[in-house]
Amino acid sequence: MKLLKDILYGTRITEVVGSTHVAIESVVADSRQVKPFGCFVAISGTAVDGHEHIPGAARAGAAAIVCERLPEEGDRKEHVVYVQVEDTRAALGHIAANFHDNPGERLKVIAITGTNGKTTVATLLHRLARMFDRKAGLVSTVENRIVDKVVPATHTTPDPVGLQRLFADMLDAGCTHCFMEASSHALHQHRLAGTPIAGAVFTNITHDHLDYHGDFNGYIAAKKSLFDGLTPAAFALTNADARHHETMVAGTRGRVVTYGTQQVADHKSRIIENGWGGLQLHIDGQDLYTRLIGDFNASNLTAVYAVARELGWDMMETLTHLSLLNAPDGRMQQIQSKDGSVHAIVDYAHTPDALRKVLETLNAVRQSGSAAGATGQESRILCVVGCGGDRDRTKRPVMAQVAADLADLVILTSDNPRGEDPASIIAEMRNGLDPIQARKVTANQDREEAIRSACIQARPGDVVLVAGKGHEKYQEIQGEKQPFDDVAVLTASLMTH
Repeated sequence: MKLLKDILYGTRITEVVGSTHVAIESVVADSRQVKPFGCFVAISGTAVDGHEHIPGAARAGAAAIVCERLPEEGDRKEHVVYVQVEDTRAALGHIAANFHDNPGERLKVIAITGTNGKTTVATLLHRLARMFDRKAGLVSTVENRIVDKVVPATHTTPDPVGLQRLFADMLDAGCTHCFMEASSHALHQHRLAGTPIAGAVFTNITHDHLDYHGDFNGYIAAKKSLFDGLTPAAFALTNADARHHETMVAGTRGRVVTYGTQQVADHKSRIIENGWGGLQLHIDGQDLYTRLIGDFNASNLTAVYAVARELGWDMMETLTHLSLLNAPDGRMQQIQSKDGSVHAIVDYAHTPDALRKVLETLNAVRQSGSAAGATGQESRILCVVGCGGDRDRTKRPVMAQVAADLADLVILTSDNPRGEDPASIIAEMRNGLDPIQARKVTANQDREEAIRSACIQARPGDVVLVAGKGHEKYQEIQGEKQPFDDVAVLTASLMTH
């Protein structure tokens, strides 16, 4: 229980109706969760405006309501304190943090942002911390963790109330660090407000989420806000190989540090070998052998190494532990056919840039190994890919173009069609293809059948890539999440080889 005046610290208040010396037992932004003596924060969302639910929150027993627009005098309830603020999204982060005694101030929170690589970097950092026998938390797209306890994840970055509760639970479990993904949506919606960031990491930025941000500049601004809020005590780590990396740290008060595999950087790595068995890297004068494959994983590993060094962790021990780490589920996850003749990959690549990087990696790895299968035929890449419904439509034709340019055979299929017709999504993807590209492409709306078809057509030495869903265990169709697992379907489909 907290006093309302105490949990309002850090918010920008414009008017108060009533006394802030009232007890608050809970904080929520969903009016359906309001309980007596609770504080309801009215958020103006993209689909629902919480201000419309202020009367219902008052009837449910809310002791305080935080809003941007005060109800008319005749609509106000005597038992409710009304607090008007400039921005309820920003206020919610501070209120939730204050309600939970500001747990972020006692954790070293490392936030990773970027279009691609967030999950891999955050997950590997958490695993690395555990190998150092440090208690740490993880907030990621795949899962949240409190030390080794798994807490299911529903969003890349939880809402402020859930995030602060998670931080508090981490502290209770003895955690000293938290490694978290910071999505552009979360940053734009101020979900990290009230959370001091000890270190921010920028991986890269490419075409994504323009349906939400409006344009690329809006997307960049959302990512950059993470660095704009850093204090001089924090480090700002950016990928020197990535476009816009200098934009991210322009004007930041944090200590700027760089990493990279191509450009001059404070923490530099170089790829020596890249094969199915993994990567050999040369980092800061030392060799690293790792199970992860691909140029982009070389970049991800360098980011992890750089964070570890900025946290003061021993260089040689860091490199030793990195050599033992595996990729997170659904991130370049390798599966082999029963006889080992066909390599298969499941990857979350759902943007043109991510798909391009995965396919370029698979081509490079394929060419570095045997160029032909057991039949003497040239090995091929077979790519199964789709695009999500109710999301950025402009990337659909580009995804098909990338797949057709870099794979030998492409099967377009459903991803998470949500409220859209899968056939329409596939048609929009096909619109990006020229006649030569179109010859490589077929379509099957049934994702399971598409995966099976790719496996049936695969010859010894071929590579099958199933892209887009990665770790997800469902397909979202017409508002329902139906069980579906790319890894399980792909594994079963390869049993015939």
